[in-house]
This record gives sequence, C-alpha cells and structure tokens, in this order.
Amino acid sequence: MDTDLAFLADCRTRLAFDLVSHTWNPVVIWALKDGPGRPGELRARIGGISQKVLTQTLRRLESNGLVTRRAYGGSPPRVEYELTSLGRTLLPPIQAFGAWAHDHGDEVTRAQDRYTREA
Repeated sequence: MDTDLAFLADCRTRLAFDLVSHTWNPVVIWALKDGPGRPGELRARIGGISQKVLTQTLRRLESNGLVTRRAYGGSPPRVEYELTSLGRTLLPPIQAFGAWAHDHGDEVTRAQDRYTREA
C-alpha cells in the first residue's frame, strides 16, 4: 500500500473517513460488537439516540455492507441487526480512536477553551 495517500474526493481513504466520521456510525458499530441487537436494545446500549436517527444509521451501515438486518416473523414481528465480517474489521480502528480520545480528550478541551478565550 502506498503510504503517501492522496486524499482525493473519490479515493478509498476518503470513503473510510466518511464511514467513521458520521457521529453515530462508530457508536452503533461498537454497540453491536458483542453480537446482534434489536433496535430497542441498541438504543438502551447507546443512550441519547432517537429511534429515527438509529434507523437512519442502521440503514446507512447496512447499505455499506457493515451490518445485516434479519427480520423474524411472529407476533409481534421483530428485527435484529448484526455486524458483518466487514463491519467487524472496523472494531480495532474504532477502539484505537476511542483510546486516543481517552488519552488526549483533556488536551483538546483545553485547546478549545484557550481558543475561545483568545478569539
């Protein structure tokens, strides 16, 4: 792989950044790391996400091949979502980014505060 990546509008690197830059994509992927979940279970695991936003996020992740949707018959009908093998490949980068945020979040917050005071 070429380590001098050009970040062009249509490059694969931009595609990857687009997938993880949406606020809820990595959160939902992480919520599915331990196995399938129903929408209500996912909302409880995540907290602070509306049903509408969760549905939009799951559809976006499904359209990109990162999650699968399984519908079950019965009364009432139910739906479960699960990470695909492709979706699971994003867990290590998401975990690494979360670790970076944990280690450096205070520094970023201080820089933001400094900038706001000086502006």
